[in-house]
Amino acid sequence: MLQIRCKNNNVTKSFPEGASLLDVYQEFAEEIKLPYPVVSAKVNNVSQGLKFRLFQNRDVEFMDASEGSGHRVYVRSLSFVLYKATQDVFPGSKLFIEHSLSRGYYCNFKKKPTAGWVEGRLQGKNPSKGEGNQISDEDVERIKKRMQEIIDLDMPFRRTESTTEEAIRIFGERGFADKVKLLETSGQAYTYYYTLGDTIDYYYGPLVPSASYLKVWGLERYEEGLLLRVPDWNDPTRLAEKVDQPKTFEMFAEKTHWDIIMRLSNAGDVNKAIMRGHASELIQVSEALQEKKIVQIAEEVDRRFHQEKNPVRIVLITGPSSSGKTTFCKRLSVQLLACGLRPVSFSTDDYFVNRVDTPKLPNGDYDFDNIETVEYSLLEDHLLRLMQGERVEIPEYNFVTGKREYNGKKLKLAGDTVLIIEGIHALNPLLTKKIPDSLKYKIYISALTSISLDDHNWIPVRDNRLLRRIIRDYNKGAFTAQQTISQWKNVLAAEDQWIFPYQETADVMFNSALNIEFAVLRTHAEIILTSVPKNCPEYSEAHRLLKFLRYFIPISDKEIPPTSIMREFVGGSSFKF
Repeated sequence: MLQIRCKNNNVTKSFPEGASLLDVYQEFAEEIKLPYPVVSAKVNNVSQGLKFRLFQNRDVEFMDASEGSGHRVYVRSLSFVLYKATQDVFPGSKLFIEHSLSRGYYCNFKKKPTAGWVEGRLQGKNPSKGEGNQISDEDVERIKKRMQEIIDLDMPFRRTESTTEEAIRIFGERGFADKVKLLETSGQAYTYYYTLGDTIDYYYGPLVPSASYLKVWGLERYEEGLLLRVPDWNDPTRLAEKVDQPKTFEMFAEKTHWDIIMRLSNAGDVNKAIMRGHASELIQVSEALQEKKIVQIAEEVDRRFHQEKNPVRIVLITGPSSSGKTTFCKRLSVQLLACGLRPVSFSTDDYFVNRVDTPKLPNGDYDFDNIETVEYSLLEDHLLRLMQGERVEIPEYNFVTGKREYNGKKLKLAGDTVLIIEGIHALNPLLTKKIPDSLKYKIYISALTSISLDDHNWIPVRDNRLLRRIIRDYNKGAFTAQQTISQWKNVLAAEDQWIFPYQETADVMFNSALNIEFAVLRTHAEIILTSVPKNCPEYSEAHRLLKFLRYFIPISDKEIPPTSIMREFVGGSSFKF
């Protein structure tokens, strides 16, 4: 008999060897009473599907779809149902689950793609609009109906383990070039793949036991593709509220265009290019594309600065944690100087209220992300006076004493000066509500993951930023990987409240992610993540991050230029922070 400890209630019970997590849950269900239906579990802090069988004493923690790993299991399973439905309704169709959008997932779908369209898409080319038969509302209803039938039939998700060589053969016979390239370059001896009815697919994480677990979902036409709607993180019994994000969609479209230029569609393409010795070229082109975009932004600021009516005087820059805002500001300043302007950086940190006046979280900790942490009325007053030509004494915040001080630092704008304000609240209307929008140029920056593992396995945008933050915190000696991961949930909650609601008000969006980034990050992150103890809750996240990072062939960062945004995280930047 095995001794299984349920971490939900800290009770240990005996089970026969080979018992599944479903068997264990049925024994504990009445005692733990989770608020929402269980969809997965963590076994010794590693996410597993409920069909997983136990052969040794283990700690088990059951998860619903409101928790990160449970939510991912739910969405991953729903994606498979969508894929099967598209194949059943439109045999030979192509589905690409590309990225999160509008609190759902955007999917590129073609009913009857031509041979040229398929080959072009697999090579990262951009098929012309209309090619491949665009989807209609009637088509969406047919797919939705089939998805519901699959769920009503409670079709089981079956996991099969095979040699990677055998999996490559199976996927190759079915025309899955994306999965073949991924597995060929993964270095794994054995591989798991899944079947749903007669449909086969590959997923790098566990699924729910069967389709009937998926009760909350939606599907609708979005632009030229589909939007797969998923449960709300906070209440998985209802759909996440849809948020219109046209500018974010355009930024993703630009990302796709960059992929096309570099002929990269997925992790397998990146690995193949590295194996052919093209890593240096990929880095150079990625950096060139970003620099080209920064030049375009600087030239637009310069154009608006010199317009006769309502010239731009303030550039506002925001983005979530680890987007590379600081380096972006430095590089934008260089390009503005090249345009003949004189950029002056203006720090919102110097307008922090005294620490004793800082708002607090429910647990009593200071809420440093709250807009009330900044005395925005004073900052706005200073901005208005500066634009009127006055000389203003600027405060400096003493982080040691926790007080704002005036040390004689005065500022007056020259005729060719443009102010640059960077911070998490830069686009919050409260910060500059008395300054007309026509005088402001607003920039939103984020690291939009620019590559997927394969056509149905995307890499969450937040994972890109988390890896950057883990590496930076570790290199600076600020936090261990365990500490950074433990704080991440609070970071995301603050972003949802203070940053994301204003991103669509930006004049321009900038993607700071590089196509080859994960290959470089693996070199730095692997040893850091392996230091997370297996007996702590954060190990689950560290294990998951390591698992997908190891799909990428690691490369050195020696070819990354000193002005790269990546240098802000891996070290070696030529900019002074």
